[in-house]
Formats: sequence, structure tokens, C-alpha cells
Amino acid sequence: MTEPRQPIFIDVDTGVDDAMALVYLLGSPEADLVGIASSAGNVPVQQVCRNNLALLQLCGRTEVPVSMGSENPLRAPLRTAEDTHGPEGLGYARLRTPTGRLTDYDAATAWVRAAHAHPGELVGVVTGPMTNLALALHADPSLPGLLKRLVIMGGTFDYRGNTTPVAEWNVSVDPESAAAVFAAWHGVTADLPIVLGLNLTEHIEMTPALLSRLAVAAGSSSEAMTEYDDRGIASTASNSLIRVLEDAMRFYFEFHHDQGEGYLAHLHDPLAAAVALDTGLVHCRAAAVDVELAGTLTRGMTIADWSRRWGREPNALIGVDVNPGTFFDRFIARVGAFARQLDQS
Repeated sequence: MTEPRQPIFIDVDTGVDDAMALVYLLGSPEADLVGIASSAGNVPVQQVCRNNLALLQLCGRTEVPVSMGSENPLRAPLRTAEDTHGPEGLGYARLRTPTGRLTDYDAATAWVRAAHAHPGELVGVVTGPMTNLALALHADPSLPGLLKRLVIMGGTFDYRGNTTPVAEWNVSVDPESAAAVFAAWHGVTADLPIVLGLNLTEHIEMTPALLSRLAVAAGSSSEAMTEYDDRGIASTASNSLIRVLEDAMRFYFEFHHDQGEGYLAHLHDPLAAAVALDTGLVHCRAAAVDVELAGTLTRGMTIADWSRRWGREPNALIGVDVNPGTFFDRFIARVGAFARQLDQS
């Protein structure tokens, strides 16, 4: 008998690295992707929906339901990141116009429906702002007890920010939602959320050499990228999925290079997808976590009370250590095999 697959519900603001996270889950045999919530963040929510539907179409998985989330954060005006992810969110990649349709219910409802459909079994993953999850928790406060596990890519702990000096992007877009999500796990008996901040995810550095390994694993022809290439050169990879991923990653490499970080890219969100399936990939420490909402210079900062000075019980497990080599071996094996299979089908 085969082992039952793990139901996964993911909330994304797709986004180059969100797209890589989705492909990782689609390429993982033990994952059963039961739904996708679209969050406004890297690009507006309508574009996120198009990206999600188009990726599913490319990957032959149009049966996975996609739900549209809120157009705006709870209180703050929406900020987007086309400078980081490209005008449509997927770098230089251009996907076919999707023919699939969105669900007739919103993303917050999708969270609640998925949790009730798989009580005690569902693993939730958030790789964008937490707006949809905060709305879902408001609608159904029992949600923490229904989830088997929640994995959040967000925040930064004892580490610099990437949006302000102290704030990480996902949290800074909607700090009120992040605060509401962390508050929902105060004083409950449910398993604590696993939170992967920049202090951990910036160790997951995709490089041209690793991208070339992915093409080889997919059985695809490919030309290695370098920082000396002309901007925006289209991928010549023979595999359709690898072509899209290379076009997306080139833009991401160029952005990081322009930021002075090298010709590489941080794969924040695929790490969250991988941890959703195997928590052993990271080492965590428990702490009470909260979000600064009022600070003039520190709004959106995530604070971990390691010393319990607040007198609160932990409400999160914070990732503090990861082996990037182990992650990339797994990522390349799964996504490479999935890409090869797609072109053979």
C-alpha cells in the first residue's frame, strides 16, 4: 500500500520564489496540493491569480483550486515589488494566458474550507503577506486547532530587514495581519507555527551553477548564466518548465546583483514548501513573537522574546539553522524529475 499524501494549502503572492515553491510542491510525490490562496504582495492580487492559474496550466495541474484574496492589506495601502520580481511577477518569464477559472469563494474562505475538509491533517503554508490567513482566523478562530502544521515565510530575527532596516517584506506589507496571526497562537494547545525568517532563508542562495544542475536533472539543454550576459536574454533550455524558471531566475539574479548581493538569488519560499513536507530540514527555537505596529522607524519589525521578558508562552517555532546543500539536493531532484516528466507526457 502507498502512503497517503500530505494535504497542503499554500497562500502565495507569486512572485519568482513563490513560483519555485509551487513547482517544488507539484513535483513532490508525497504532497497533495488541495488549494492555492492568492495574496496581494509582490504584484497586485489579480496578477497573482493569473500567475497561479498559468503555472498550474503549464504544469498540467489545472484541477488545483485557486482563490482570490483581498486586494489590500488590512489597514495599510498596498505596496508591490515589481522591481524585485518583474512587471508581471515572474521576472522575464511569459506564460500563456490561463484558461482556468478562480473559485467562487475568496481566499479566506478557502483557508477555512480546506482546514475543515482535512481536520488535523492539513499543512498550511504562507509565503506572502498574511492578509488572507488573518481574515480566515477572524472568520473561524478554531483554525489553529484544525491545522496539522503551519509554516510561515516571514519576518527576520536578530538579523537585518530587506524592506526597512528591521522589517522583512511579507510582514512589512501587512503588519497588522502578521500580528493577528501570531496572536491567534497565544494560549492555544495547537502545534506552534514554524516561522522561517530572513535570518534563515537568506542562506538558501540559488546560483547559476545550481540552476545548471537543475537543467541537467531535467534532461534539458541549457546555457549557464553569468553576470556579464546582456540583460533579459531569453532561456534556450529545451525543457518547457526549465525555460520558464530560467527566465524568471535571470531577473531575480539581476535584482540581487544590483543590490550588491552577488549574481545569485535567495529562495525564501521554496524552503517553506520543503519544510512543510519535512520539518527536519530546519532547527527551530520556541519563542513568543510579536510585530511592531506603531514604531516610527520599526513598524513591521518581528520581535522574538528569547528570554521570556514579556512573561508570555511561546507562540512560534523560529527557524535558526538550515543546511542549504541538503535543501538544494532535494529541490533539484524533485523539480528536475518533475520537469522531465512534463516534457515526456
